[in-house]
Amino acid sequence: MITLCKMGALLPLWLLHAIGWGLGWLLMLCSTGYRRRFVDHAILAGLNPRQWLNAVAESGKLAAELPRVWMGRPVHVEWQGVEALEVALATQRGLVFLTPHLGCFEVAPRAFVQRFGHQHVLRVMYRPPRQAWLHRLVQAARQKDGLQMVPTTLAGVRQMLRALKNGESVGLLPDQVPPYGMGVMAPFFGRDAYTMTLSVRLVQQTGAAIWLAWAQRLPWGRGYQVHVQALDVPLPDDVQEAVTVVNRAMEALIKQCPQQYLWGYARYKQPRRAD
Repeated sequence: MITLCKMGALLPLWLLHAIGWGLGWLLMLCSTGYRRRFVDHAILAGLNPRQWLNAVAESGKLAAELPRVWMGRPVHVEWQGVEALEVALATQRGLVFLTPHLGCFEVAPRAFVQRFGHQHVLRVMYRPPRQAWLHRLVQAARQKDGLQMVPTTLAGVRQMLRALKNGESVGLLPDQVPPYGMGVMAPFFGRDAYTMTLSVRLVQQTGAAIWLAWAQRLPWGRGYQVHVQALDVPLPDDVQEAVTVVNRAMEALIKQCPQQYLWGYARYKQPRRAD
């Protein structure tokens, strides 16, 4: 598999996206459970058939583009909102970047490091894959100068707290289902979903600012546009209410480009038991 990924990293992005188009539809047609979950989630969010049909191919493109993003030469990146981000970084206040499963969420941290890594370190929390070969591949691909991967453990949380208190930046996927006991039920597109509390607790304990970020996939393999913006509402002191605010912010991002959200992700699954 590693050899196959290395071969894929050499292909142009437009070709990988073409392959991903086919992969997305193949999975949609062959997996009844995935198809049911995908359509149910999209309809729950109010998507019309044209929108969720386009999202089928975009989900496949995410899988196909990863070898190039992880192991290939840098992809073309455009920015939207970067001027305000530069001002925020200059204040040396800790920033918590929240990125949903929207667009190519592997590109956003790489774009940050490519532009700001000479001055600012970004720590991103991730859940290590269970397969040993995939763990090695992902760790090697993600660990770059200026980009540090932090495991979803108590030690990882402590690293992020220290980073924020030192005025550094961290990144999270707030729509990822956390282990049991590490989240609360909060509305997400009208249905309660088990949602992590880590993002709001990091902010409450460090005084960091929340920023929203996602990388939109441009047509015909032209690259990506990274969107960044500050959360425009203050977080309530109550954790439950604060998590609800974060979910609403994620919904607003997804509505900007619903075709590129991973509607097949099991967002409403029951959380696993923590180790």
